[in-house]
Amino acid sequence: MLEKGLIQIYTGDGKGKTTAAFGLALRAAGHGNKVLIYQFLKPPSLDIGERFALELGAVGIRAEAIDMPWDMSESLKNEQAVALMRTAISEALERIAQTAEKRFYDVLILDEIVFCLSKGLARLEDIKSIIDRKDPAVEIVLTGRGATGELIEMADLVTEMKKIKHPFDKGLLARRGIEF
Repeated sequence: MLEKGLIQIYTGDGKGKTTAAFGLALRAAGHGNKVLIYQFLKPPSLDIGERFALELGAVGIRAEAIDMPWDMSESLKNEQAVALMRTAISEALERIAQTAEKRFYDVLILDEIVFCLSKGLARLEDIKSIIDRKDPAVEIVLTGRGATGELIEMADLVTEMKKIKHPFDKGLLARRGIEF
């Protein structure tokens, strides 16, 4: 449905990167585009409101995730967990590259892949392969903290979400339906 697909990045330490990407997914689906959202480091067992909403509706959006346990605060300290996740991410990115190349979807959202790259869980060459191989009409959105200059250079649009103030700073926990 799109004539020209661009590369977008939502990064920064502020809240709203995934939320913005899901908003774009809804907008794209509302105009008849097929959308795939692939969530990295957010396994299917994690209760995420966005996925629940997709399961309830008949919107043209598909959400997938790596089915592997991951704890954002602990797993990076576990060499075995990191090695397993690196392999799983690499395999997922190859499947996504094939999907982008064949234009099975008009919009591909790679949720948290920027964070994966910043922590060494994903390789820049795998992301570059997706961008290089994608059908010219496929739009790609990459989300997550820590976008590098090299990744930013590949993008057509980059938005940085900047935290000014957050309830987490006062010890408030993430709330179902708002933060997840």
